[in-house]
Amino acid sequence: MLSKGIELAKLKKVGDKYCYRGRLWKLNKPIKSTSKGKKMMVLASKTLDGKPQGKIVHFGSLGYGHNYSIKAKKSYLARSANIRNKKGEPTKDDPWSANHWSRKILWPSNKPATGPRKTQNKKSKP
Repeated sequence: MLSKGIELAKLKKVGDKYCYRGRLWKLNKPIKSTSKGKKMMVLASKTLDGKPQGKIVHFGSLGYGHNYSIKAKKSYLARSANIRNKKGEPTKDDPWSANHWSRKILWPSNKPATGPRKTQNKKSKP
């Protein structure tokens, strides 16, 4: 069974942010991930059964570059466009998928390829 997330109405709201798991979140605004081995995370929102729901999505693997060349970008976007969920639906437009956020934030199609070839965890030695 797929996760239904958390109802946003049940979360405490402080201004334009939501308090969830001891942290204040702006909806659909990526921040640095607290998960080991991931670059970023986001409290992603979408409507299910007429109610706004939220879910934390971690995306981007540490150690791998992103958006570093035109060729790599073209290849990644073509490859990731065909990733599908268990229902057989494409994940590139699903805000609860890591693929959606990687394509949108790390590999944006409307920006030049200028990202790093490699990323390192601050704790790891070069």
